[in-house]
Amino acid sequence: MDSLNISSQLDFKNKAITLFHEQFNKNFIYNQYCKLLKIKPNQVNELKHIPFIPIQFFKTHKIVCNNDKITHLFKSSGTGESKSINYVSDINLYVKSFSKCFENFYGPIKDYVFLGLLPSYLEQKNSSLVYMIDYFIKESKYNESEFYLNDYKKLNKVLIKLRKENKRIILFGVSYALLDFIEKYPINIRNLIVIETGGMKGRRIELTREELHSRLSKGFNVENIHSEYGMTELFSQAYSKQKGIFKNPPWMKILIRDINNPFSVSNTGRGAINVIDLANINTCAFIASDDIGEIFDDFSFKINGRLSESEIRGCNLMFN
Repeated sequence: MDSLNISSQLDFKNKAITLFHEQFNKNFIYNQYCKLLKIKPNQVNELKHIPFIPIQFFKTHKIVCNNDKITHLFKSSGTGESKSINYVSDINLYVKSFSKCFENFYGPIKDYVFLGLLPSYLEQKNSSLVYMIDYFIKESKYNESEFYLNDYKKLNKVLIKLRKENKRIILFGVSYALLDFIEKYPINIRNLIVIETGGMKGRRIELTREELHSRLSKGFNVENIHSEYGMTELFSQAYSKQKGIFKNPPWMKILIRDINNPFSVSNTGRGAINVIDLANINTCAFIASDDIGEIFDDFSFKINGRLSESEIRGCNLMFN
């Protein structure tokens, strides 16, 4: 099954249900979870009937299909001891997914200068985000493509140099590092796309996305700040080009679940975020995240925050 080649919504549905049956049979943890919920596979014929595994399981269990050889480990960022782990048995599928996804939104990878400002991810190692951007840097035809860790001065010099040249530039950065940079080196450069990849990682006071983007827009003197929505547990990403409104690739789908009833799932509305990622062939394609958001009529979506610990705990008690 070519999970990344989706011709229609019906094609997505059929492939998702086929993948559900495969993972029910091949993924021991997912199988046990479904059985605890008394799921009968032959009755799963709609997306909303598919069980979504709580994302916390990636912190406590090895979520894999069969005994495929593990070649890579991706670990989540953060300051806590408990981290999610994605056990990867097909790194080429991850590369294919994030490359095709990026080019769906932005065009050929080789046409961009890629600048990475992701100190916390680089420091903690085993980051799927770092792996992705490292690939972009290597595929870029420009020598300026590089990670800059905490070297804001060097990054500023490169941006000033690039300002004089007609090159398309993408700066991927974690939120706190982007803010730190513009406080020291506010800059005005055309052809620059700034893509923020996440929160403050405990380094600064959390801001709403609107406030964050407002500050970054002023500091970089750009009209819009872009965002990437991804996570360690997924092989695919969604991108926002303005106002925090995300769109996903055809092989990824976002659904909404009722915070008070995780088995009530819908295509639009507000609630907690469920993700179907058909690129997650060897782990689990159906994940109940801790994010809260809203899905609009055109299936674009917005992230509004995260579930509280009490809400997460309340949902998990239903599975005990």
